[in-house]
Amino acid sequence: MNNIKEIETNLEVTVRFLSEEIGSRSYKDLEELERSADYIEEKMVSSGCDVKRQSFTYMGNTYHNIIGEVSPVRKDISNGVRGDKESETLIIGAHYDTVPGTPGADDNASGIAGLLELARLAALKPSPRTVRFVAFTLEEPPLFKTRHMGSYMYAKSLKKEKVKVEGMISLEMIGYFCERKGCQYYPFPFFKLFYPEKGDFIAFVGNISSRAFTKRVKNAFQKASTLPVESLNTVSIVPGVDFSDHSSFWSFGYPAFMITDTAFYRNPNYHTAGDRAHTLDYKTMALLIYGLKSALIP
Repeated sequence: MNNIKEIETNLEVTVRFLSEEIGSRSYKDLEELERSADYIEEKMVSSGCDVKRQSFTYMGNTYHNIIGEVSPVRKDISNGVRGDKESETLIIGAHYDTVPGTPGADDNASGIAGLLELARLAALKPSPRTVRFVAFTLEEPPLFKTRHMGSYMYAKSLKKEKVKVEGMISLEMIGYFCERKGCQYYPFPFFKLFYPEKGDFIAFVGNISSRAFTKRVKNAFQKASTLPVESLNTVSIVPGVDFSDHSSFWSFGYPAFMITDTAFYRNPNYHTAGDRAHTLDYKTMALLIYGLKSALIP
């Protein structure tokens, strides 16, 4: 339980720094985005990740994706064990920008906090697989669903470099939970027949092509965590299914899904000035991250 408490503390520290110390991190807030990128980079380096920046321009300004990699365990071949250099890479990502004028605690300082904790935990005990932890910029409007998104730029570079990708997981708003019956909404009324009325669960959401990958991760997570999880793999006509960085990876044929608290279907502070650090549930976030670490990076 001490490990859970440490995760909880670290999550809150990151959320508060990004949402309170820095604040709005929109595409217009160049200084704030730079401070955020520096913070993320420093955290990844201190965790022991190999870190680099992917820089690109939009409207004459420079923006950065921050990429931290934890390489697979490698032992001397004379011992009969070695890392597989040709193994597929798992990508875990989250965006650090916000809608203009919002502090973005849940959207998406929560996802970045989870990303940094997973990177720290992964580096403590590397697994047989290569894992890349990527902090994206330019996810929010007006770049949302365009080729200028940081995640699109990164997915495009993976395809160009012919990187073998196992799949991509986007941490998109992971901090808001509600216990009141009826606090959870859905895109269509009939969803209530199959999904909970309380917002006390985490959701894994992707497209149909990513169903096998989503199911594999969900099964592993359920074995490692007591946190309730629901999943949905369907077409993008359902509002919200493609509302994050995972959809950029679909454009290049990679399986991908997002892990989310369901955003505007639950959190009343979505894209408002009320999206603040004190509204989040860090204990539940810690359970999520601990379970994901056990499931993805054993």
